[in-house]
Amino acid sequence: MAKTVTITDPQEAARELAHLFDEHEHTVFFGGAGVSTASGIPDFRSVDGLYHQQFAYPPETMLSHSFYVSHSAEFFDFYRKKMIALDAKPNQAHVKLAQLETDGKLDAVVTQNIDGLHQLAGSRTVWELHGSVHRNICQRCGATYSAEWICAREHEDERGVPVCPECGGRIKPDVVLYEESLDQRVLMGAVQAIANADMLIIGGTSLVVYPAAGLTQYFRGDKLVIINRDPTPQDRNADVLISCDIAKAFQF
Repeated sequence: MAKTVTITDPQEAARELAHLFDEHEHTVFFGGAGVSTASGIPDFRSVDGLYHQQFAYPPETMLSHSFYVSHSAEFFDFYRKKMIALDAKPNQAHVKLAQLETDGKLDAVVTQNIDGLHQLAGSRTVWELHGSVHRNICQRCGATYSAEWICAREHEDERGVPVCPECGGRIKPDVVLYEESLDQRVLMGAVQAIANADMLIIGGTSLVVYPAAGLTQYFRGDKLVIINRDPTPQDRNADVLISCDIAKAFQF
């Protein structure tokens, strides 16, 4: 295996990425929470991340299916305040990835994020492994409601839990909670995209959350690029390792 090229300068990173995109025909971007931090959405595991903040319950508990069922009021309070970010706008990384897809240089985005910023930036082929806050589904009749609807709080019970105005059913965010499985259609779409890629760029993810992190094993292409502020367990496998602000790395 060739020696890993390590880059810490954002301008050098941007030049290298531009060159790599010109060299490859089927690139897939696999991203995590670090892609959206420049948009003001906190990640989970860094020093300033959500998991290091103090709440009445651990975030992992509040984001579990059993907590959603047994503590619905507390779940939706946390969901509205910490998981939905209606004011967030796409940053340079989102915008550039959308442009690269339009230019025929990017096949797909595979994301662990639930914020919808890739689509807002214009990306069309986006495999959302963990779902999206922009879809909230009635478990009785299947009606779908937006994140704005959830935050408007016009249809909820006395505990502050949203209720379907069509049938009175329970609303559940179309988000994969702890204790839940990934959507098989989305999972297979992501696997196929990664398996068909000749370059895989991994960005803004610690690569410790499974099964999502395990999808990288399906990559058999020519070039593996990792862009992350902190080290990941897969750094040793990278052909190019970029350690800088991801939004600046996509400034080309």
